[in-house]
Amino acid sequence: MEGRRLTGIVLLIISAFTGTLAFRLATPAIAFYTRDTLSASMLAVSIVSMSFVLARAFSSVFGGFILEKRKSLLHIGGIAMMGNALAVHLYPLTSSWFQVAGIKLLNGFLNGLSWPMAQFVVAVATPKDIRARVTAVYFFFGSIASLLGNYAYAYTIDIGLSGQMWISSVFFVLTGLIMITSYLLLNNWVVPRREKKGSQGPSLDPRKVLVIASLMAVIVAFTSGEITYVYVSEALGLEKGETATLLGWVGFFASLMSYFASWFADRVSEVGMIKLTTVLAGISPLLAAVKSAPTVFLGIFLALFAFQSFRPISRKVLASYHRSSLAIGGVNGVQNLSTFIGGVFFGLAYSVGEIHAGVTLNGALLAFSPVSIALLLQALRLKGGG
Repeated sequence: MEGRRLTGIVLLIISAFTGTLAFRLATPAIAFYTRDTLSASMLAVSIVSMSFVLARAFSSVFGGFILEKRKSLLHIGGIAMMGNALAVHLYPLTSSWFQVAGIKLLNGFLNGLSWPMAQFVVAVATPKDIRARVTAVYFFFGSIASLLGNYAYAYTIDIGLSGQMWISSVFFVLTGLIMITSYLLLNNWVVPRREKKGSQGPSLDPRKVLVIASLMAVIVAFTSGEITYVYVSEALGLEKGETATLLGWVGFFASLMSYFASWFADRVSEVGMIKLTTVLAGISPLLAAVKSAPTVFLGIFLALFAFQSFRPISRKVLASYHRSSLAIGGVNGVQNLSTFIGGVFFGLAYSVGEIHAGVTLNGALLAFSPVSIALLLQALRLKGGG
């Protein structure tokens, strides 16, 4: 790739690292602050988590839409990322989980503007024959940051929520500046909308991609945000720092393995890999429902691997669509809205408690079984080229 193009893409990959580090440091800190300091119920914790993804769902679509109108508006994404630096300082000032949820809405709106735009630019600026792999590297650097962010939380517990938010704030500002620089470098390769006539279409119907994205996001919602930390800590009796560290490693290995899934999609079959990730996502909550460390972490690993493998492949597929920016913003929006639904459902079902049938099962995760079946049926119906 040309030097300017390569530099811009590398900068966006770096932004995935710095931005995720900022976010992942804040996530467990806010989770345990809400649960322990503010004495919130599990339903309240899930609402806090899902208010973020609900706001992100709508702003993702909005961002894709405005980018179609004028590609110069791409820089809004970098500015929105820096807005998070101010928002996180509001968390230590809260006195109720409801206030935390309100700030999470603001964070979600800002992230919905920034991240889908970055994913879109990575996808369209990268040559098609390596697009899924480069996008996977982008997400992988985010997973490395997720691991380090969890470690950072574990090692900064003593400085308190306010001190942790200062660290997070610095990385949010840095991420926004990196994003804006990369967009200036990649401006010539950013084409939010192309003429439909004569353009090569995607290997899968975008509507099928959206359906699978929606079902998968509902199911893997139990691995999203604050609710995951609280569930694992309480189900397995782990300390806060230990929980954050272990979940960081699970996410890291899931993302590392997802690169090989992207290689398969680039070189062999996009559809085949989407089928596999759909099946793995479908069985993940059933495994995680079994109350033991191996099954809980294996279920979380499969959910994360499936989701993190599906993300770059779906972005590659949708980048070939003539309305690529809106399609990528749309799939982000659908995933976030579905994650909101799945997360709130998990919080509501958490009161079901445990079911004892030879092994101890979490009733809330078993309640996802109908969605698992629907997802597995989608995998059976998938047809298409490589």
